[in-house]
Amino acid sequence: MKYNQVIVLKNGSECRLRNGMESDGQAVFDNFNLTHGETDYLLSYPEEHSFDVMQECQFLKEKSESKNEIEIVAIVDNVVVGTAGIEAVGTKYKVRHRARFGISVAKEFWGLGIGQALTMACIECARVAGYIQLELSVVADNIRALSIYEKAGFVEYGRNPKGFNSRIAGFQEVIDMRLEL
Repeated sequence: MKYNQVIVLKNGSECRLRNGMESDGQAVFDNFNLTHGETDYLLSYPEEHSFDVMQECQFLKEKSESKNEIEIVAIVDNVVVGTAGIEAVGTKYKVRHRARFGISVAKEFWGLGIGQALTMACIECARVAGYIQLELSVVADNIRALSIYEKAGFVEYGRNPKGFNSRIAGFQEVIDMRLEL
């Protein structure tokens, strides 16, 4: 699956949204570590990164060659400032109509429209891939993200009051949301 678009941010800067490629491995790895250290709303902490740089390169290569999954990078001034992607829930008949969505944007770039643009790009890619439902989980206190998802049409279908156990905030309620495509 391929994606490539240039958007103009709220501050007038240009941002390119495109497939992450094998050559972006180091930049995506660095962005992961940055974003996962800047907010308590993401699934993991930087030291819990499950990939090293070489594995990140391989992951991006596989996603760039996939027909139904994608990892999109957001680039401003030749720097990866965010990532988002869709991943199949599974290959079994009963779940192959579903995909999961994940996103992160560097805090310096919050409020400029990157999160919304990445969300819409992933929705478009999920439709093209033939999914019928796109799903995500979000910390209930993450008002900015909730606003983006609700504007995009996602609806809540469940809550887990102890979904995350934060080192900073203790238990965080996690909201499960879905979008019919």
